[in-house]
Amino acid sequence: MVRQLMGEDLEQVMKLWLNGNLEAHSFLPRKYWESHAEMVKEQLLCAEVLVYEEGGSVKGFAGLQGNYLAGIFVEGNSRSKGIGRALLDRVKETHLFFTLHVYAENARAAAFYRREGLQAVSRETEKDTGREEYTMEWRAPSVGTGWRAAVSKTE
Repeated sequence: MVRQLMGEDLEQVMKLWLNGNLEAHSFLPRKYWESHAEMVKEQLLCAEVLVYEEGGSVKGFAGLQGNYLAGIFVEGNSRSKGIGRALLDRVKETHLFFTLHVYAENARAAAFYRREGLQAVSRETEKDTGREEYTMEWRAPSVGTGWRAAVSKTE
C-alpha cells in the first residue's frame, strides 16, 4: 500500500536510502553517502515522501521536492515486484510534470524510468561526484486533448 510518510517510518526510510545508494551506486564511496545522511534526513522531513508499506514494514519510498523526484528506493529483496512502479504511478497521479536525475552508471534505474515513460532531456556531469547523470522528465498526457474530445461528444 502506498501512503504518506509518518514519523515512525523515518528510521526504516533512512536505512533504505543508505542501503539503496550503496547498492545502486557502488561506483561512489560509502563515505560519500554516509556524509550526506543527516542532510537527507532533514530534507525528508520537509519533502513529500510516499512510502510503500507491506506487512507493517516499509519496503520502498519516493521523495519529492515540488516537481523534482529526488529518488525512488526499494528494499533489495523487494525489487522487481512492482513496488517502484506503484510509487512512480502515485507520483504520476499527483503531478502533471516532474524531473529527476539518475547517474548514467545506474543503468538499471535509467532503464526503469525509460520503461515507465520518462525521457532523458540532457546529460551532464554532476558537480559533487564528477559522474555523468541524465536529467529525465515525465509529462502527463495533454489535458487539452481530453477536454476537446469531451466537448466534441456533447455537440
